[in-house]
Amino acid sequence: MATLLEIVLLAVIQGLTEWLPISSSGHLVIAQEYLGLRVPVFFDIVLHLGSLVVVLAVLWKDVLNILKAVARLDFKSEDGKLALYVILGSMATAVIGLTLRDLFESFFHNLLAVGVAFIITGSFYSIVYVSKRGKLPSGSLSPLRAVLVGIAQGVALIPGISRSGSTIATGLLLKVESKVAFRFSFLLFVPAIIGATVLTALDSENLSMAGIDYFGLFLGLVATVIVGFFSLKLLLKVVLKDKMHVFAYYCWALGLLLVLSQVVRI
Repeated sequence: MATLLEIVLLAVIQGLTEWLPISSSGHLVIAQEYLGLRVPVFFDIVLHLGSLVVVLAVLWKDVLNILKAVARLDFKSEDGKLALYVILGSMATAVIGLTLRDLFESFFHNLLAVGVAFIITGSFYSIVYVSKRGKLPSGSLSPLRAVLVGIAQGVALIPGISRSGSTIATGLLLKVESKVAFRFSFLLFVPAIIGATVLTALDSENLSMAGIDYFGLFLGLVATVIVGFFSLKLLLKVVLKDKMHVFAYYCWALGLLLVLSQVVRI
């Protein structure tokens, strides 16, 4: 089991990078590779559940309204349409994730691939920025747009491709209004993280809790929630001010460093 300091470090990385558009999975791969950190699968699940708590704390009204609409089988109201879009987007994510799962998982042990993914992420943000979307009428969500955002979320299983960044940027590229794109991105996160957590638990060969530091586990959960809450709020401000492209520079720099480190074997 990791030390208490390592647990807090991983939790802070998870909480900060899960929401900021700089790829939490990519940063966790880097941390575990260069710092030699290894944690049980159960701890990884707890961190992701902490991220889920953050989303539910921020968007609980939307989630509740969507669940009510689904319970009534009402897909004509605004909440009902949003529920349908979440379902469509989630199905697209599942198809991409399950079909390409083995390929994507292989990238978790390939820092060169992670570096290239960071560069692609930064480039995508710049493409969205230079598309001058603000000069065109902003559209709303539609079935096709929901599916395309869901596909982006599926591709973001690649470490180095930001889930929040790719889904929001895809929405913006499709002319979806900023606040709507932000909200849909994180509503889409809820079924995705629940499905991924269940799948990880079912597929894991070792979910043993023997030897786990429960205090460290609790501390990691709290750190993820607290840091995640503030980083999610920060991302909302960045998106609404149309400044998400500034993260492209960070992604490019980190990606280039990773690629160079693998080329020259630093």
